Amino acid sequence: MSILKIAVQKNGRLSEKSLQLLNECGIKLSNGERRLKAASPNFPVEILFLRDDDIPQYVEEGVADAGILGENEVWEKSKNITVIKQLGFASCKLSLAIPKEALYTGLEYFNNKKVATSYPRILNNFFTENKLNVAIETISGSVEIAPAIGLADAIFDIVSTGSTLQINGLKEVEVVTKSQAVLISNQNLDAEKQQILDKLLFRIQSVKNAAENKYILLNAPNESIAKISAILPGMKSPTVLPLAEPGWSSIHSVIREDTFWDIIDQLKGLGAEGILVTNVEKMIL
Repeated sequence: MSILKIAVQKNGRLSEKSLQLLNECGIKLSNGERRLKAASPNFPVEILFLRDDDIPQYVEEGVADAGILGENEVWEKSKNITVIKQLGFASCKLSLAIPKEALYTGLEYFNNKKVATSYPRILNNFFTENKLNVAIETISGSVEIAPAIGLADAIFDIVSTGSTLQINGLKEVEVVTKSQAVLISNQNLDAEKQQILDKLLFRIQSVKNAAENKYILLNAPNESIAKISAILPGMKSPTVLPLAEPGWSSIHSVIREDTFWDIIDQLKGLGAEGILVTNVEKMIL
């Protein structure tokens, strides 16, 4: 039986989120120590723990069949792999930052300056598109200290909260692009491995659907059922059950997380009471 080998980052926040996603997909892993790889006893996958910047190459070469990593690494390595799905976690910005005392006048500020980064390909493409002459200093790790030690005039790096920039006397001035975790795959999977990947994608989508929706239960006067049903269509239509009290019903449905508060206000305006909202563990459409 074929085993789908999936590469994930060996440590860090993205690694933890990747393993959490697999766990939510019902995939158990047998190796808690995460030395090099972990097999699943209940799903035909094997997890390889690698450096995130090595994952695109290993997937391209078929050492791993698939991988979970940041889009930024996919762009930077530019390997012949397929991006299967954006996963919605590990979101960050890749930004340009300069010393906080410097006066920023726009992108032309960087013309004829030196910028330090761990992502030279992404940065070079950006400056080329904007027709700027910039010297790129490629370094790995501790990019933020480059201006302070005279190595560069500015930096280009991942920014999450911005606190690291502040500590190093820098300020963010341009967001070049935004990144999130993605699932990638080798371009030449055989039929059996592709079938396993498709099953995994089905589970991931079910988890993603659940995260984006809430289950809602409420009591409402019968004369409001039609209007409430129009607001809460759910996956097909809401479930309506009569209550013991005449003239009232219980309505069950699904509501999107991003419209939650606006819809709650509308429901209250239609006389809804006893509104309960709970998380959805899995959602299969």
